[in-house]
Amino acid sequence: MKKVILVTGGAGYIGSHVVKELERKGYQPLVYDNLSTGHRWAMKRDELIEGDLGDKAHLQKILHKEKPVAVMHFAARSIVSESVERPELYFRNNVINTFNLLEAMLASGVQYFIFSSSAAVYGNPQQVPIPEDHPLDPVNPYGEGKVVVERALPWYEEAHDLRHISLRYFNAAGADPEGELGEDHNPETHLIPRVLEVAAMKRPLIEIYGTDYDTPDGTCIRDYIHVTDLVQAHILAMEALLNGHPSRVYNLGNQRGFSVREVIEVARGVTGHPIPTKESPRRPGDPPVLIASSERIKKELGWKPHHDDLRTIIEKAWRWILTEKKDKGPLC
Repeated sequence: MKKVILVTGGAGYIGSHVVKELERKGYQPLVYDNLSTGHRWAMKRDELIEGDLGDKAHLQKILHKEKPVAVMHFAARSIVSESVERPELYFRNNVINTFNLLEAMLASGVQYFIFSSSAAVYGNPQQVPIPEDHPLDPVNPYGEGKVVVERALPWYEEAHDLRHISLRYFNAAGADPEGELGEDHNPETHLIPRVLEVAAMKRPLIEIYGTDYDTPDGTCIRDYIHVTDLVQAHILAMEALLNGHPSRVYNLGNQRGFSVREVIEVARGVTGHPIPTKESPRRPGDPPVLIASSERIKKELGWKPHHDDLRTIIEKAWRWILTEKKDKGPLC
C-alpha cells in the first residue's frame, strides 16, 4: 500500500511540484488547499481536498480518515510587502493556522512534519553566505511568523515527540522541466516571472525597487533556487525523518547571488526582448543581500542542486510562460 502524504497548500507553486514528484516516487499525495492562491488546474481530481486550515474539525476529520504518515506544510501567504501592510492576515494564516494543523496532527497520531520556512527569518544578514546558526532577526511580519513556528516546533517535539524538519529557502524560481507546472501568482510579486511577463507583453515594464543598496550595482541580491531542486530537498527531508533522522533545520540555496539588474540582463538574453525598466523606491522589509549556505543539507542528506545556473532557471520559466497550461483545465 502506498504511503499517504498530506500536502497542505499543494495546489500552489512549490506544493504542486512536490505533489508531482511524490507521485513519481510511489507515494500517495493528498492535497489540502483552500485555493485562495492555489489552482485547480495544477491538481488531479482525486488529489485535492478543498479545505481551510482554520477549520480544525474538518482538518482533523481528514487526518483521521486518510492516516498520512507525514505532513508537508506549504499553506502560507508569502508576499513580504503585504505582510508589512497587513500583519494580522499573516499571523492568522501563517502562525495560528499552522498551530491548528499541528494540533490536528497530534490528535490523529501523525508524527512527521516538513515545514516550508524561509530565508526571511534571518533579516539583514551579519554574514554571507548565511549559515543555519545565524541569529534570527526578521525585518517583516512574514519572516517573524516563520520564526514563531520554528521556535515552537522543538517544544512540540519535547512534549509530544512530533519530529520535524524546517527548510529555509531563498528565492524559488523556474518551472517544471516537462512544462506541466509553473509559477502563477495573482498578483505576481516574484522578480523572474514579472520580468518574463514584460517579455511576453503581459506588462509594459519591470520596476526596480531600490537602486541605492550597498551592493555592486545598487540593487538587491538574491540566491535563486530552481523549484525542482527544492522539491528534491523536501523529499529527502521527509524520507530522512521517516527513517529516523533527528529533527533539523536546513537552508536551501545555490550559494550564489544575483542582483535585480543581473536577472533582467539574463532575461533579455534568453527572451530577446529589451525589457524596459523603471527605477522605484525601496520596498519596506527588503534586506539588501540574501545568499544561503547549504553545506549542512548537502553533507547530512546528500542534497545537490542540479539547476543552479541562472540562465537555465530563467529558460525553464520562460518556456512555462510561453506554453502555460493554466487555461486548459485540470491535469488528467
